Amino acid sequence: MTQDRLTVLSQLPEALAKPLEEIVINPKFSATITAQQVEHLMDATGFNAVTLAQHLLPLAAIYADTPVSNFHVGAIVRGGSGALYFGANIEFSGVPLGQTIHAEQAAIAHAWMCGENKLSDIIVDTPPCGHCRQFMNELADAEALQITLPNQATKKLHDYLPEAFGPADLGMKIRLMDQQTHQIQADYSDPLQQAALKALNHSYAPYSHSLSGIAIELKDQHIYLGSYAENAAFNPSLPPLQVAVILLRMGGYSLNDINRVVLAETQKATVTHLDTTRSVLQKIAPHIQLEHIEI
Repeated sequence: MTQDRLTVLSQLPEALAKPLEEIVINPKFSATITAQQVEHLMDATGFNAVTLAQHLLPLAAIYADTPVSNFHVGAIVRGGSGALYFGANIEFSGVPLGQTIHAEQAAIAHAWMCGENKLSDIIVDTPPCGHCRQFMNELADAEALQITLPNQATKKLHDYLPEAFGPADLGMKIRLMDQQTHQIQADYSDPLQQAALKALNHSYAPYSHSLSGIAIELKDQHIYLGSYAENAAFNPSLPPLQVAVILLRMGGYSLNDINRVVLAETQKATVTHLDTTRSVLQKIAPHIQLEHIEI
């Protein structure tokens, strides 16, 4: 992936490529441009944050994994902190298409799992599909969210999704990315099980109340978490495994790096991800036996 980054850098304006190279060749780069780095890049180029993100879209797109479509989409969201978070579409060979992760979902989940509680902008290189527009409508302050496409004026989400159906229609006051604490507790001596519990407590499940989280341990001991994110229209909901895979990909890893997976769920939940997670995992990491804990 490092070579892919260097190839993209060679195609960017020199004023951007030089300071950006110092950021993206860092072995710890995780597809995030911090607020401080954004300020530095804006000073070096004269770009505003959105224009900067537009130039970075090809860099985001290299994180795509598309064995089915071979069509790469890059997306970048700007968090309330001012940081930029990359996302890209991720597909799974041999798995139903409904399990696919869209680029906009990836960027949003990336920012959410990194602690952002608000997004101001999403910049994407293709028009968002209806699935993604509905997913974005779940966000805190969705009414103010701005979308920028190549060679088009920036518009608000609801310009793309008029007469939208969302959380308010189901009586929900809390939104995806709003701060919340579930405080489900259990005493696990296993660090990966404890990490899965942490992911469960971060999940957003106002419709089913079925909290769920995943912890993925890689061969080099890195751990990535995934929290369940529901949607008022139900189908665009993002399962915890997919969220963890997003973080794994943005960290520069592949599915082959997975060593162990723990799924944590609440007992007697209306919705369970056990069978689906086991089925998808069997295809993407057949050497892994899913571990399941109920709290």
